[in-house]
Amino acid sequence: MTSRKLRLAQWGTKHAHARGWLEVILANRDVELVGLVEDDPERRRELEALDEAPWNEAVWVDGPEEILGDDKIDAIVVEGDNVQNLAQAEAVIRAGHHLLLDKPAGHDYPRWKKVLEEAAERERYVQLGYMFRHHDGYQRIGDWAREGLLGDVFAISAHMPTYADPLSHGQFAEFDGGVVYDLCGHVLDQIVWVLGRPARVRPFMQRVVPPSGFVDNGVAVLEYPKAMVVVTISGLMVSPRPRRYEVYGTRGWAIMEPMEPAQTVRLALDEARSGYQAGEQVIKLEARPRYVASLQAFVRTLRNEQVPDRTPVSYTHLTLPTSDLV
Repeated sequence: MTSRKLRLAQWGTKHAHARGWLEVILANRDVELVGLVEDDPERRRELEALDEAPWNEAVWVDGPEEILGDDKIDAIVVEGDNVQNLAQAEAVIRAGHHLLLDKPAGHDYPRWKKVLEEAAERERYVQLGYMFRHHDGYQRIGDWAREGLLGDVFAISAHMPTYADPLSHGQFAEFDGGVVYDLCGHVLDQIVWVLGRPARVRPFMQRVVPPSGFVDNGVAVLEYPKAMVVVTISGLMVSPRPRRYEVYGTRGWAIMEPMEPAQTVRLALDEARSGYQAGEQVIKLEARPRYVASLQAFVRTLRNEQVPDRTPVSYTHLTLPTSDLV
C-alpha cells in the first residue's frame, strides 16, 4: 500500500531559494502543494504577471491565515526573506504544523530556542533547509572525517564568497553580520556536523564598500579543544566565485573546489585504507540538484521512515503517525 501524499504549503517567495524549493515541491510525487502565500501584494502581482513556471503552476491563496488555520495541511515551507522568517516560523509552530524553514533560523536566538521548545512540546518536526546536507562532496568529506579516515581533524577552512547585488543591500543591512549572517550557515552546518559545537567563536567584520551600509567582508575563527576552523565570507567576489572547503586530519586531508558544480574532491591519505590508495587521488562526485534530497528527507521523517537529519532531538513519536499516511 502506498503512502498518501503529504499536503504542503509554501509561505513566502522572497528568499533566494524560494523559487528552487517551489520547483522541487511541485515536481515531488510524494507531496501536494495546496497553497502558496506571499504577504507582499506587489511582489505577488509581479510574480503572477510573469505567467511562467513555477509561479503559474501554484495555487495562490490570499493570506497566511488560510494555511495556518487549515488542519489538513501537514507542513509549511517558510521561504520569506531573512527579516520575515523567524516570525513566520513562530506562527507555523503555534498553529500546530510541521516546519521546513530556510536558513538562517533567525536573528534572535532566545526566540528561536522557544520555537524549538514549543515544537518539541507539540511534537512538531522542524527541519532547516540547508541545501548542502545531501551534496555528494560534503557528504563524502563529512563521512571520511566522522569515520576517522582522515585521522583526528585539526583544521577546517571554508571559503564561500558571493556578489551582493545592489538590490540585496537593504536586506543585508538589516543585520549586524550582513552577508556573513546570510551565507555562513551553509558551511557552519557542515563544520558542526564534523566537529560539534565550538568552544569559542571570534568574528572579524568589515564594511569594504561604505555605501552598501552592511558587513560585506568577514572572517570567523572557531576554536575547538584540538582543532581550529577559519570561515571566510564576502559579498564582493566576481564570477566565477571560488568556493572551497578543506578538512585536514592527522592521517589525511580532503579539498573540494568548486562547491557548485562540484565534480571532484582531492583526497590524500598517509597509507592505503578503506578502498582508497596512499597519497593524493581525485574522487569523482555525483551531480545532485539542490533541495531534492532535502525535501525527500523531510517527507520520510514525517512518515517515520527515517530519523531526522542532523538533530539532537529524537522524535520517537510524531502527531502525524505513519498510519495516517497510508
